[in-house]
Amino acid sequence: MNESVGGALSLVALREFPLVQSGDDLAQIIKQSLGQNGVTLQDGDILVIAQKVISKAEGRQIALDAVQPRERARELARLTGKDPRLVELILQESSQVLRARQGLIVVEHRLGFICANAGIDRSNVSREEITGDESVLLLPENPDCSAGKIRSLLEEAFGVRLGVLVIDSHGRAWRNGTVGISIGLSGLPGVVDLRGEPDLFGYRLQTTETAAADELAAGASLLMGQADEGTPVIHVRGFPYALREASFAELPRDKEKDLFR
Repeated sequence: MNESVGGALSLVALREFPLVQSGDDLAQIIKQSLGQNGVTLQDGDILVIAQKVISKAEGRQIALDAVQPRERARELARLTGKDPRLVELILQESSQVLRARQGLIVVEHRLGFICANAGIDRSNVSREEITGDESVLLLPENPDCSAGKIRSLLEEAFGVRLGVLVIDSHGRAWRNGTVGISIGLSGLPGVVDLRGEPDLFGYRLQTTETAAADELAAGASLLMGQADEGTPVIHVRGFPYALREASFAELPRDKEKDLFR
């Protein structure tokens, strides 16, 4: 376990972050923003990035007038009251539809997690980004890869060892409200296995595995906000676990162990 456990954890939002457009060099923008915010990266630091700015930089905005819904999408649109073009995109981004009712479609995303509407978002996406009809934003094609590229470029630029975490806001079974969770990562653990570690009284933990990446995502999401805050990148120092190579694949529960489907 990292010696910093029980110490201080610092999360700082990078202020006045510029609007990101398709094709932008996001790593370079983050580098410039770090300088403008007076942040010098150190070994063990982590950058938490909202998926929206990655999706925008990677050109994942889709104009709805370019989408031709198939019959399955039209059927699901009638059931849910959603735009059939949006439903078509949800189906394309999903491996399975798990639940559907008025106003909501819950799917297994092709990336492996369960979420509403395949994570497709209409908020903070301007019509001007794509000429014509309303546009929506899909999740990054490969968030692990996106995190790895940004990490590599920033590590080279600053000469330090970093972690990069990509997060999104998801709902949860049995609870109201959304919370930030990780959908991609590079250079930090998704899950920390504490089995065998002693508790305060010497008892060896039997089942405890901590979703460290998701815990950090939730904290960073508080600073990012959900509306017009404009703070999509959070600098983290004091993460209480050692950095290591990992991927998002650590986090989704195996289907045969999932009792909630």
